[in-house]
Amino acid sequence: MFLTTHCFTILGLEEPPTCTIVITNHPNAKPGDRVIFAESPSVPGVPIVYRTPEERGANPDRLNLDRRRLTVCPILEGEEHLRLLNFQHNMITKIQHLNNLRRLIFLDLYDNQIEEISGLSTLKSLRVLMLGKNRIQRIQNLDTLIKLDVLDLHGNQISQIENLSHLSELRVLNLAGNIISHVTNLAGMDSLAELNLRRNRITTVNDAENLPNLQRLFLSFNQISSFDDIQCLSDSPSLSELSLDGNPFSQEQYYKQIVLRYMHQLRQLDMKRITEEERRIANVMARKEDERKRESNKIALMKEKRRIAINNAARQWEVTQGTAMAKTTRLQPGPLTSHTNITTCANSLSVDMDDHRPDTASSHKGIRSDSVVDLIDPRDKSHTASHSITYADTKSKSMKPDLLANMPDDVCHLAELEGDTLHLYGPGSLEALDKNWGIQAASAVTAVSFKFIDFNEIAKHLHKIRSRFPNVSTIMFGEANIQSFKQINALSVLRRLDNLTISLEGNPITQFTLWKPYSLFRLAHFSLRKINDMEVTASDIVQAEKLFGSLSHITTSELPQSRLLTLLGESKRKQYQVLSDLELKARKQLTSDMKASSESVGRAGLQYCCDEILADMQQERKQRSLFSRSYIKELTSEAILVDHKLSALQQVWPKLFIEMIHSAVVEMSNTDNYMRKCLQDLETPKSQKEN
Repeated sequence: MFLTTHCFTILGLEEPPTCTIVITNHPNAKPGDRVIFAESPSVPGVPIVYRTPEERGANPDRLNLDRRRLTVCPILEGEEHLRLLNFQHNMITKIQHLNNLRRLIFLDLYDNQIEEISGLSTLKSLRVLMLGKNRIQRIQNLDTLIKLDVLDLHGNQISQIENLSHLSELRVLNLAGNIISHVTNLAGMDSLAELNLRRNRITTVNDAENLPNLQRLFLSFNQISSFDDIQCLSDSPSLSELSLDGNPFSQEQYYKQIVLRYMHQLRQLDMKRITEEERRIANVMARKEDERKRESNKIALMKEKRRIAINNAARQWEVTQGTAMAKTTRLQPGPLTSHTNITTCANSLSVDMDDHRPDTASSHKGIRSDSVVDLIDPRDKSHTASHSITYADTKSKSMKPDLLANMPDDVCHLAELEGDTLHLYGPGSLEALDKNWGIQAASAVTAVSFKFIDFNEIAKHLHKIRSRFPNVSTIMFGEANIQSFKQINALSVLRRLDNLTISLEGNPITQFTLWKPYSLFRLAHFSLRKINDMEVTASDIVQAEKLFGSLSHITTSELPQSRLLTLLGESKRKQYQVLSDLELKARKQLTSDMKASSESVGRAGLQYCCDEILADMQQERKQRSLFSRSYIKELTSEAILVDHKLSALQQVWPKLFIEMIHSAVVEMSNTDNYMRKCLQDLETPKSQKEN
């Protein structure tokens, strides 16, 4: 309807505008909502909105322009005192023409086509901004809206939370229905009490602990898969309402108990009030989970320290053995002081859990060769089936270790029981053989593995395996520096040996083609079944006997009978003692009638003597030699003295003999006197003669 000049006067205009004015009213318009749209040639395409004085007076601080098919924000004439403005359900693409509304506190642009937040810099009094269901892609240009209390941006295309840290008075933030995947940048909104993030693509939540007043958080219908993704919520003390329904995490069986375990402050979950029974169940599950985690952490710590110990043992082995790696790599400055305090190593060696070989990396220091780790853990087999066995014997409780709790990182020895195998790494681990093993625990061990230990050290402890581990039938040597056949002789002290494994690495003896036949020959009394995981055949045994059989006969022929009897068992010794009593030639009888036993004796004669024993034997031989020389010298001196005495006697004997004859003739010259004297001597008592 076209207006006359009188109408412009009614509207309060001094003169009619040079444009067409149309009065439009909403079907359900309330008093104050009836407006007049005008089009000005000076601003083509931008409508100008007017209200009559009566309409403005009926509702001076509120204007409702919803559902007016607006494509742009109109120019609002005479509305400087406006406080509430509604542009809902239009087709506005850009926020503009609001610079004169400095008192505006509520702006509603819901359900439009706005693509960018702009044109709000002058609205410093704005408290509520409704921009839901638009096409906004970024949160921006809100720097001046420091008094904002409610911000609604739901149903847009926002991918991240940003540029909100200055809104310290913001209480409600609605970002539902966007495409946010990670919740961050929440710090600074100290007054925020409600945050709606429903129907996004959220996988993780961070910074929630930086919202001190957050009470309600809605995360329904996102992609949260575990509580770890929202762990920060447990540090939000004021949070009382939480919604997580519609997430993969909420489908877990104990989803509610897990949430309540970490968030004791919650009063409502998924729009349902939390009962005391649910809290009680959650607390019980929390205690069980804590126990499980403590055990898991303990096992993880044990594995890590196990790795470090094996790593250090390997590095110490490389240094002490003088291998190529230790020789060719540069050590840290400073000399090696002693074998008990190796302060430098060639390189950092990382050890894989399955292959305990070192790799060259960065340098390490501080290996203590006197440090020993004991991982033998006599606990329930079902609890740690992959790492230890059950010790039912109560006596074995005295040997329970501390599971590496106090183990230093520079320890280089390790003893652990895995299944039925006792693993020993580093020389110090041999001390585990001296533990107070219970009968059942010791009987459960069927295999012993040595790694990074010199065989000469191992040989000193083999008798302990025989006496303390009666069921051991498998011996495995890793890097043990086995380099001669005589070291194989040391294995004869074992009680039983079915399987023998000598690693090709770190044992020079494996480079000899005859080491396996010699092992079969020397350890024939064990009837070995496998050597290095290869079955022993009858032909292997025959071949070994052909190669080394004559060696046993040489041993028998060279040893004295006393030594042979010493090498025999008590029963055999008794038999041979009987034979030696019956026969004067006992040795011939032994070799002729007991050929099989002779072969056993011959093998037994092939003994192993370590360097210490050889040194003791040499010392003993030297002492015997000194004693023999001294004894012979003394005998010689006595013989010479006797000879001198005999020579002197021979020289004076003729004269003495003549004097004796002369004296006898003189005495017997007067026969009567001589006879009286003799009778007198016979009659005189012995006591008087002595006087």
